[in-house]
Amino acid sequence: MTRLRSALFMPASNARAIAKARTLPCDAVILDLEDAVAPEAKDDARAQAVAALREGGFGDRAVVVRVNAADTRWAEADLAALRGVAGIVVLPKVDGPADLARAREALGGDVALWAMIETCASVLALPALAGAAAEFGVTALVAGTNDLAKEMCCRPDPARTPLLPVLTQVVVAARSAGIVALDGVCNALDDPERLAAECRQGAMLGFDGKSLIHPGQVDAVNAAFAPSPEALAWASRVVAVFADPANADRGAIRLDGAMVERLHLIEAERILASA
Repeated sequence: MTRLRSALFMPASNARAIAKARTLPCDAVILDLEDAVAPEAKDDARAQAVAALREGGFGDRAVVVRVNAADTRWAEADLAALRGVAGIVVLPKVDGPADLARAREALGGDVALWAMIETCASVLALPALAGAAAEFGVTALVAGTNDLAKEMCCRPDPARTPLLPVLTQVVVAARSAGIVALDGVCNALDDPERLAAECRQGAMLGFDGKSLIHPGQVDAVNAAFAPSPEALAWASRVVAVFADPANADRGAIRLDGAMVERLHLIEAERILASA
């Protein structure tokens, strides 16, 4: 599974922002054609996104483009322009597998898809979306918490209480499909404590990383979704104890005052790989 701690949305209409994205320590740059771009700038943003993809220079960062939603007048042109150019495309407001099928037909077979879960219909369709992930090349589910809260007519508190059941379902769906799960953005740009709390919560829920909307959020997100020194030390001890020939036939071993099983070995290997 690809390591994606931080996925930074940058408006594709802003050439300076795109240039800056090439220098930031995020794991993924999302060139946004949707929410971050005014209607009158959509065509220019699309052209700049294609030019940026062709130019490259993003290093080992994943470069992703978020297109406009399928029911907008820009969607068809977005997908057509990205065919054969983009490696990953984010699909907003995915309501079900039919949306994946339409995007796959328009983009061809070589583009990975990230599906945004940001409508009530998409939440209800999570099992179907997870089941269709392999068929349509979906490699990540992204929680679109702002749009989802709007459609639910809920009022999220700093703990995001109304959204927690949905966030858990997104993680479960992603895990069932063996793909990445990304938490939604934090809108509080001048509240590092709230950002840190959301990151801790997202990591606790099992997300691989978090989407974000400002370069100043990258370091905090990367730190929160990287394994801690304590977790790495534990993982190393688990791997070592199961590697001991004396334990070759044992399914459970006492370690640090607790029982660890083969399932813990799998988790330990995942933690070490993510580092």
